[in-house]
Amino acid sequence: MTDQTSTIRKVSSWVLYATSRLDGLTIIALLVLLAVILLGAAGGWLPIPAPDQIAAHARLAPPGFSSGLFGADNLGRDVFARICQGIQNTFIVSASAVLVTAVAGAVLGLVSGYVGGMIDEILSRFADVVYSFPAVLLGLLITAILGPGGMSVIFAIVLVTMPPMIRVVRASTLEVAQADFVVTARVVGASHWRILLVHLLPNVALPILTQTAYSISIGILVESALSFLGLGVQPPVASLGSILREGSTYITVAPWLVFGPGLFLVLAILTVNLLGEGLRAAVDPLRPRILE
Repeated sequence: MTDQTSTIRKVSSWVLYATSRLDGLTIIALLVLLAVILLGAAGGWLPIPAPDQIAAHARLAPPGFSSGLFGADNLGRDVFARICQGIQNTFIVSASAVLVTAVAGAVLGLVSGYVGGMIDEILSRFADVVYSFPAVLLGLLITAILGPGGMSVIFAIVLVTMPPMIRVVRASTLEVAQADFVVTARVVGASHWRILLVHLLPNVALPILTQTAYSISIGILVESALSFLGLGVQPPVASLGSILREGSTYITVAPWLVFGPGLFLVLAILTVNLLGEGLRAAVDPLRPRILE
């Protein structure tokens, strides 16, 4: 219990250190991202129609006081209400997958970098092979095998985001494992689990946090792409990608149907990337800030 408490305190101190060094652009990105997430979470309590409420008289109505902030779709449903539901579902699917990636990828990366040998070789080759596939193409392959649906998308996102997480954690572990305090712990007879949890994990926490932010942006992109193709969450449940797909059919007569979901999708991906880049700059301030 003492080792676990010590590890949690070290990780928390590193996270607080990183967040205290965030620049203005990153803080703005964080606030915008929190606003988008809050909109998705609180959409059900806003004074707007239900996302699946059909109103034939409002079919393809433009934005206005009576038809909502972003108008109505081909069935007369309030687009803003559907965007709120779409934000919620997109983030739930993406965050659930990335949570699995963060935990499993961190464990595999730590073990790979610390143990080495055949285990390191197998995990490294696995990461290289999976990483060589384009993210959306790999997602299409997974959903073609497992069928459309939220669980297939989660599995696809995990498989897409796992290799970069393993590689980042492995590289950080290899660097920290050569430090004097780790060598000393080995000499005095500390167990491997104690070295991994108490000495290595707190010192690779920030790279894990940074890569997690990038993984969320990839997860949102993959989920939206698969939902746009009809392979993500299935109707009547909405996601940002499925709303874009429905609106693209009427883009010449009702362009506002794609403006709203497209705007929030861009905001989500952009702010998550800016947050990840800001965290990386806080970890390594000597490296120039470049959005990749």
